[in-house]
Amino acid sequence: MSRVWKWNRPVTVREVLEDLQKERSIAYTTVMTVLDNLHQKGWVRREAEGRAYRYEAVSTRAAYAAALMNDAWSQSDNPAAALVAFFGMMSEEQRQALRAAVRIAQVPETLEPTEASDSTEPAQPAEPAEPREAPPEYPTPENPTPENLENPASAQDHGGR
Repeated sequence: MSRVWKWNRPVTVREVLEDLQKERSIAYTTVMTVLDNLHQKGWVRREAEGRAYRYEAVSTRAAYAAALMNDAWSQSDNPAAALVAFFGMMSEEQRQALRAAVRIAQVPETLEPTEASDSTEPAQPAEPAEPREAPPEYPTPENPTPENLENPASAQDHGGR
């Protein structure tokens, strides 16, 4: 999957094979089997092109990482404690990225009183705040995985896929 995400375009088995062979010896059939397995699991879609297929990621690396985090968090018997422990493992740079992401995703939780504050009617939800513009080095909903966030040294390739 790392190769498919890195190129961000439909790729052939041959392209992935040639790129992997720069690092290690690997058979064409191995790459073909892995891409076929990823297709069967729904990670990639494929289009026939002549006698070969072109494979394309179904979702982004950021969406995959978010799903992993959500899955791990939802399995905790104490989600708040799990988050505190996770935040404690973060570097200062990661905490800054988290703060920026929270500012981007933040939904106002305050309620504005209606014009007649002594009314028995419930308060009305506040108007949604204008979205804040994120610094370019942090992800945004429109650009969740900017290239400047890619760090091959710390990125996990999740089993080579």
